[in-house]
Amino acid sequence: MLQEAPIRIIGIDPGLRRTGWGVVETLGNSLRFVASGTVTSDNKLDLASRLRQLHDGLTEVIHHYQPDEAAVEQTFVNKDAVATLKLGQARGIAMLVPALAGLPVAEYAPNAVKKAVIGVGHGDKKQIHMMVKVLMPKASFDTDDAADALAIAICHTHHRQSAQARALMAGR
Repeated sequence: MLQEAPIRIIGIDPGLRRTGWGVVETLGNSLRFVASGTVTSDNKLDLASRLRQLHDGLTEVIHHYQPDEAAVEQTFVNKDAVATLKLGQARGIAMLVPALAGLPVAEYAPNAVKKAVIGVGHGDKKQIHMMVKVLMPKASFDTDDAADALAIAICHTHHRQSAQARALMAGR
């Protein structure tokens, strides 16, 4: 019997100032931390240059870690329309880079990420960070954005496992 290969997933928490990323591997029910970090843009530069910095940084991460799938957090709407638009543009980069690399890209609402990681749809960053460490004791992250990206990757592992189980049941 052939051993199934682990699936490597990159979670991306988009932001114009800081875009967090986290890479995990999943095989069956096991979850393994690979790496995490933050791509930053220089707020002294124009918007196009900042978006390019995010693009180039994420491209380098994907090239280095070679994920099989990507998951990106959906943008929440806030009261500042200009900030929401800029966040949406950073989110576009976060979706475009893995798509250009040929990866399927899934999107998850913030509440879905929280529910998958801490069990409820509402919670604070401390709870998310604590559960990321519980699920992957070797995980390390340099920013809240990197921890959130790991949570997004974890959320995707749960959702893809559910989809595989449904497909197996349908095939019977």
